[in-house]
Amino acid sequence: MDLKNLELEAIKAIEEVNSIHKLNEVKSIFLGKKSKLQEVMKRMKDLSIEEKKALGIEINQYKNKIETLINEKKEKLDQEEVLKKLESEAIDVTLPGKKFSRGKLHPLTQVQQEIEEIFIGMGYRVAEGPEVELDLYNFEMLNIPKGHPAREMQDTFYIDENTLLRTHTSPVQVRTLLKAKGAPIKIICPGKTYRRDEDDSTHSHQFSQIEGLVVDKNITMSDLKGTLTFLLQKLFGEHRNIRLRPSFFPFVEPGVEVDVSCFKCDGKGCSLCKGSGWIEILGAGMVHPRVLEMSGYDPKIYQGFALGMGIERITMLKYGIDDIRDFYQNDIRFLNQF
Repeated sequence: MDLKNLELEAIKAIEEVNSIHKLNEVKSIFLGKKSKLQEVMKRMKDLSIEEKKALGIEINQYKNKIETLINEKKEKLDQEEVLKKLESEAIDVTLPGKKFSRGKLHPLTQVQQEIEEIFIGMGYRVAEGPEVELDLYNFEMLNIPKGHPAREMQDTFYIDENTLLRTHTSPVQVRTLLKAKGAPIKIICPGKTYRRDEDDSTHSHQFSQIEGLVVDKNITMSDLKGTLTFLLQKLFGEHRNIRLRPSFFPFVEPGVEVDVSCFKCDGKGCSLCKGSGWIEILGAGMVHPRVLEMSGYDPKIYQGFALGMGIERITMLKYGIDDIRDFYQNDIRFLNQF
């Protein structure tokens, strides 16, 4: 077979190919070990040296040309395949997109941040600690030893005999006192707490607290009252008054319940304050000397005050919410009000 005719035949076959599979078949036909080229090469044994040399040059030129054409065809077929795939997977960007509503902070987070900003403005720093706590920090170092009746009011979820879900954020205060090693501190401790309560409109097995603690020389009850007055006026209005009533908490002495004059009726008496003109807000008191001693402080030199409030209760009073469960049900209609 004439090499020139073979080349023309190969060129035509390559041009007509429409797939990589067919292209590989054409390559085998015109360049493979059993290709038509081998029939041309068999003639070389009957040729003179000069004719062999000339035919060898023609064969190399043929191979180079056909291989080039095959590679070019392969590249073209690959590009066509990519374009087909892109076309089949194309997205019509002219279609209107899905509307994503803008998120907002949960009402509990809003109130927590508001309280934190008030305290930070008074020079406090925010301290945090673990929610899974040791009995030692949650009770014993707060002057609530094993068997103390006050534990019954804070029945919680135990992991083992000495490990539990914290019932208040007071363990953070203990850890901070121990870490301070007798130095003055001024902190607030926000976070989740847990108690084994039956869930209803005013109780939840999980709730949030913010506690405050100041320990320094010459701290008195008047410092506590001034702090509480400033805090509650910032939260509920500049004209609010506060009232302190004696109460018992094992970790403070004396302890007080703190009321604020009703912000709905301005102290005249209404359904919100149950006709008394006052609303109970939080508990507080002067840090018990025993708590100071256990944390490495000399109560003859250092004094302190502590206060604690439930963020859910503050939020419910602030916005007139009558069911604590609304905070946890993820109802967008409720959350959109805030």
